[in-house]
Amino acid sequence: MYKKRVVVKVGTSTLTHASGSFNLRHIEALVKTLSDIKNSGREIILVTSGAIGLGMAKLGLTSRPKDTPSKQACAAVGQCELMNMYDRLFGEYNITVAQVLLTKYVLSDERKENVVNALERILASGAIPIVNENDVVAIDELELEVGENDSLAAIVSVIVNADLLIIMSDIDGLYDKNPRTNPDAKLISRVEKITEDIERSASGAGTTLGTGGMSTKIRAARIANASGIDMLIINGDRADNLYDVFDGKIIGTLFAAGTKN
Repeated sequence: MYKKRVVVKVGTSTLTHASGSFNLRHIEALVKTLSDIKNSGREIILVTSGAIGLGMAKLGLTSRPKDTPSKQACAAVGQCELMNMYDRLFGEYNITVAQVLLTKYVLSDERKENVVNALERILASGAIPIVNENDVVAIDELELEVGENDSLAAIVSVIVNADLLIIMSDIDGLYDKNPRTNPDAKLISRVEKITEDIERSASGAGTTLGTGGMSTKIRAARIANASGIDMLIINGDRADNLYDVFDGKIIGTLFAAGTKN
């Protein structure tokens, strides 16, 4: 099946160094690849993390703040940095981008239509929507530490009726056990059904700057698959992995839709 409308989620670990500053090599390669894929005729929606991490670096913080106002300040500063970078880099390939900041409240049933209308019009205009959770005002998510963009990407995939969700992470995919502590861990290339064994394979956040982990990706897969959308986890260290996906190569872990989980 030709995957025309694709949601790509990129995590903080792909966008930044451990210091929180931009990983320019990764970002420039990612933007170039996404621009090329869009030029091939596909519609791209980019869901991005990184605002709080970039804000931390800009404000000279070495660890993620604990209090909510400081997280809000980091998000506000970092969001400017993030969109300035995307606008500049995509502009080099004559691609227009549009910022879309969301919270769980605007994705509720009575307001979801407004989000859908905006995203559809942005796509129709030929631009790439760049979606992020609005951490400046999403107080509940910040305080409970449950605000993560894997689930947001899955929800966006559902409301725009995407053909594929790709999550770019700091790991090659889902393993049968934690590969960071088990050298003999084996990559699972395809998941037809999310079982208890699959969920036990998941672990927490892999970096100090990110809020997601494999467990949030399992949650995202459930959301996407329930609406008939395939989800793929690939390593974000190489933007060329996206080319492999569209060339039909087996890469990462595919959570295949079609079976209720």
